[in-house]
Amino acid sequence: MRLLTTSLLIATLGLTACATVRDSPINPANWFGRSQSESIQRESRAAKNPLIPEERRTGLFKSLRNDIAAYNGQPIDQVSGLVIERIPGGAIIRATGISSFDGAHSVQLTPATDDSTPVEGVLTYRLEAERPSALRRTTSQRVRTVTAAVRLSDNDLKDVRVIRVEGERNAQTTARR
Repeated sequence: MRLLTTSLLIATLGLTACATVRDSPINPANWFGRSQSESIQRESRAAKNPLIPEERRTGLFKSLRNDIAAYNGQPIDQVSGLVIERIPGGAIIRATGISSFDGAHSVQLTPATDDSTPVEGVLTYRLEAERPSALRRTTSQRVRTVTAAVRLSDNDLKDVRVIRVEGERNAQTTARR
């Protein structure tokens, strides 16, 4: 019982002492003073917002973000293979072709339509690659062989009966079983 009475007496004295410490510099809440209300002068609405920076800051990768490079691919000479691989949630279309030039790079399957939709059940792609800046001599067929792939979801494939990949001289097609 003595312990309870002693702790209640100390707590009561501590709470009453807070009134005297409230205005003293010992209290951390007083270190910055009391807040006061001030009237502000309104500027015209045409003035700029001080929270928005005057100039746009440039980042390290700004040039990559703003400049979208145009793809300058040309169709591959021959399409030598077309494989459709089923995956969960869709399929992967993998096309192999033989280029007429060495050093083909940035190989991709480009959709023949703008929105990559099938026309009368036929989904058409072009196998394209960019030419190197320096012309090289033509080497073996094995060196000029390129491969590209594109992933399609089940929703993209729902109206497709035939997939066609075109090259410069030929096209490969595969039909749904």
